[in-house]
Amino acid sequence: MHRYVDLNVWQRSIGLCVDVYEVTKLLPRDEEFGLSSQMRRAVVSISANIAEGCAFDSSKQLRRFLRTALGSAQELDTHLIVSERTNLLTQQSVVPVREELKEIRAMIIGLHRSL
Repeated sequence: MHRYVDLNVWQRSIGLCVDVYEVTKLLPRDEEFGLSSQMRRAVVSISANIAEGCAFDSSKQLRRFLRTALGSAQELDTHLIVSERTNLLTQQSVVPVREELKEIRAMIIGLHRSL
């Protein structure tokens, strides 16, 4: 069993949650139950799956949850792209979040490969 709170990837994913919650406040109110909700669920899923995978003594189980976290990261990236391309969010607000997300995805992949 790993202490997920000590993992840099988990800590960074929590920071990403804060960033996404802030950027989704910029979305139009009519997206509250659309893209905003989807983006928030996806970003929380990243850190939650890392934490859940660490609850097991099995590397196999942790790898499974890391794959799910990676899937949530891909989902979030797609929502960010859609938000920008539909002009619901500006490039200025999306790019820093996507850059952090890119680094977190690389960290998840690195952790997965190390197991």
